Amino acid sequence: MVMATGTETKLQEIQKVIREKSVDLLHLQFVDIEGILKHVTVTAEQLDDAVEGKIMFDGSSVAGFSPINKSDLYLLPDLNTFAVLPWTVEDGYSEARFLCSVTNPDGTLFEGDTRNVLKRVVEKAEDKGYSISAGPELEFFLFQTDENGRPTLATHDEAGYFAPSPNDLGERVRLEIYRALKAMGFTIEVSHHEVAQGQHEIGFKYADVLGAADNATTYKWVVKTVAKRFGLHATFMPKPVFGINGSGMHVNMSLFKDGKNVFFDQDDEMQLSSTAYSFIAGLMDNIKSFTAVTNPLVNSYKRLVPGYEAPCYIAWSGSNRSALIRIPAKRGMATRVELRCPDPAANPYLAYAVVAAAGLDGVDRGLAPVASVNEDIFHMSNDERAERGIDNLPGSLEASLDELEANEFGRSVLGDHVYDEFVALKRAEWDSYRTAVSSWEIENYQGKF
Repeated sequence: MVMATGTETKLQEIQKVIREKSVDLLHLQFVDIEGILKHVTVTAEQLDDAVEGKIMFDGSSVAGFSPINKSDLYLLPDLNTFAVLPWTVEDGYSEARFLCSVTNPDGTLFEGDTRNVLKRVVEKAEDKGYSISAGPELEFFLFQTDENGRPTLATHDEAGYFAPSPNDLGERVRLEIYRALKAMGFTIEVSHHEVAQGQHEIGFKYADVLGAADNATTYKWVVKTVAKRFGLHATFMPKPVFGINGSGMHVNMSLFKDGKNVFFDQDDEMQLSSTAYSFIAGLMDNIKSFTAVTNPLVNSYKRLVPGYEAPCYIAWSGSNRSALIRIPAKRGMATRVELRCPDPAANPYLAYAVVAAAGLDGVDRGLAPVASVNEDIFHMSNDERAERGIDNLPGSLEASLDELEANEFGRSVLGDHVYDEFVALKRAEWDSYRTAVSSWEIENYQGKF
């Protein structure tokens, strides 16, 4: 295999780290259609084979991948994702990982790999002269575990927003997560207790959109791994506890061209360019078509209700956090559009792909958004919202799937394979939920009727 000079240099750097850190095992990681991390482990002696994409696995055993008669798939590591795993480092021993794309036996990219879905969106943007930057914000909960290590319903603490120690019992856990992420190459910008009991956030620096999805995938894995070492269970479930705030994954996105942020315009009243306004309009025009991807669980729609800071109305604003889309205050190179509905259970590769594609669709079509809304939408009456033309997000996974299937946007971004498998998986999930008998039903109906 002939490598480009840059790739050779990167590989040499990796080989040096493997020698210096005594790396013995390499974990080749990828995600399934839901964004759940998978990996196969090889020895460091197999580095050359791994880098050349020669490590095979059974695609028929991964949900949404390939049928049993076409099951051979291969992993192609992205050398930029190499990292030593800090919790494995001992005297004379450590382990490392690569995030990988999935390929067919002939070396072509596998259409069922969700990382490749995002790559296609990146390539289309590049064809238009744009690069896409993204900065996700992923919240999570820490729960206590029982004597068998299984998660309980008891949050790790009872603290609230920005609480310090001793009330914030997660401070030490976040510190270890911070250290692990920093050792793996992350630039951490903020760490704090969130609004709900047992809820936390660690913010990391934005990156190119593919790197941001890689970082989000790594972040979720590291959070869960470190929490487990403290005897806790970390969850990115959107709404694990009734009556308190759920967890979001706000997605901040910008477009760059020739090194400049094309969302910024010094002369505009809001210092936003026509490109930024069209990107916002594209998000609003397509939002119902991709909510099933950014909010993919039955549980996702129990977060998207009024009263808990999660947006459920389709509107945009400069700083109004009750709106679906807001424009954070920073301008210049930091100008960005924040979509607030996605949740951290979403597959980052698919979520960022549909968000970027929706915004770019607005740019391509030269769309203009409706007027911004600066009032608190949560406290408007239904009539007031109707007068302002403020529509609702879909109210359930079923409704979101109906919207996804009602037009071609989702299929055009995801591709036939991922689209068909995703819809089938989520329809089955909804049907399982719809037919299950819940504890609420037993408590309210069994004795009464």
